[in-house]
Amino acid sequence: MTPELTVLALAGLLQVLQYVLMSVPANMELGVGKTASPRDRERLGGAIEDLLSPKTARLLRALNNHFEGLILFTLAVVVVTLSDQSTPFTATCAWAYLAARVAYVPAYYFGLSPWRSVIWFVGFGATIAMLISALI
Repeated sequence: MTPELTVLALAGLLQVLQYVLMSVPANMELGVGKTASPRDRERLGGAIEDLLSPKTARLLRALNNHFEGLILFTLAVVVVTLSDQSTPFTATCAWAYLAARVAYVPAYYFGLSPWRSVIWFVGFGATIAMLISALI
């Protein structure tokens, strides 16, 4: 397995961890009746995010952000791996992505501004660098 695929697997596990970190307090705050429902705004009295405490809502946004980032990172890993262009550079980029994603969760949870955005950009930049390196 390439280092990039290893990091992708770990990023998937991070996604699972983020889901647990968000869903446990969300269920405690809202109750299973709301979280297991169809989550229609009119039935709940607003969007789920609006009903959560500020920190749990941040965990939800961080989770959703990782879903978005993971799509592009997965694409980069697939391109690098299938084109047999795994290098120490792409491996370093993959690890930088994962480190940034791990750091992003507490940065978002604690509202560390502007550092949350800087951390996000490190992961995004590492992903873009992987894609560009596969093209050149």
